[in-house]
Amino acid sequence: MSCGDPHETECAEVLDHLYEYLDNEMSDDERAKFREHFDECHPCLEMYGLEQAVKKLVKRCCGSDQVPQDLRSKVMGRIDAIRSGQTAGAGSSRDEEDPACQPEAAAAQPDRKPAAGQAPA
Repeated sequence: MSCGDPHETECAEVLDHLYEYLDNEMSDDERAKFREHFDECHPCLEMYGLEQAVKKLVKRCCGSDQVPQDLRSKVMGRIDAIRSGQTAGAGSSRDEEDPACQPEAAAAQPDRKPAAGQAPA
């Protein structure tokens, strides 16, 4: 998507990092560049507004759902492992212990869609 006009920040870059902007996960300088782009580029401003509305809708519809404590613990454990420099191949992985993460288990679930590059079961 592009309006066809030249911009300091290309439309593709803005759209690639739109959720970082929406989630306030970029520097003030980067945010200022994006705001300037939105002021100049109507198609990107429309996409920003659409994605912002989707994010608000998801928050309103799903924001009160409680995350199961075991899932929260697994996710936080993974984040801690990544921050400490461990990779999935180093040490033991909970995926190796979790039957749902095994290819055989995934193939045994007929309602699951195959991953990209895999043939349907």
